[in-house]
Amino acid sequence: MKLVIASNNTKKRQEIVAILATVGVRCVAAHDTRFVPVQEIGTSFAENARLKAKSFAQANGLPALADDSGLCVQALNGAPGIYSSRFAGPSATDEDNCRKLLDAMRGKQDRRAYFICAVHLAFPDGRAPITSEGRVEGFILEACAGQGGFGYDPLFFSPELNKPFALASDEEKASVSHRGRALRALVQQLR
Repeated sequence: MKLVIASNNTKKRQEIVAILATVGVRCVAAHDTRFVPVQEIGTSFAENARLKAKSFAQANGLPALADDSGLCVQALNGAPGIYSSRFAGPSATDEDNCRKLLDAMRGKQDRRAYFICAVHLAFPDGRAPITSEGRVEGFILEACAGQGGFGYDPLFFSPELNKPFALASDEEKASVSHRGRALRALVQQLR
């Protein structure tokens, strides 16, 4: 199967390609296709993933896979949530978002958090889409640790790995991550 990954995020694309390659899925990067700017105006991760996948499938005549994912922090009533990538503003960097999260968490005792990922595979011929979701529990550190990963990885401590995501290898992270879990569930449905 050949599909378009409806994302411009290079690191996210690399994670997706690595997992789907294990089952023989050939992925095409969004920048190698007819790119469609899609506003994430949904009210949920699943809705945003659906908007992106459907637009890319229609524009390119290929199945399209999109994900929407983010960090939900208990002490912040689920924020940053669907606004994770733009928590510190529309053109915020990963560092800006991490800094804002640290500021928001200053003095908070409850540091529980989870990453969630919704994936949506849309087909241009109108076949029913395939969707799945993955989640990983952890907590927010009091300072950034590590240089690996992206997004909030330097602040997210995974009890399953006993380390922050930013200190985990790509393989370690994929084995427990929200995106890895969502994609493995999608692969099971593809089979």
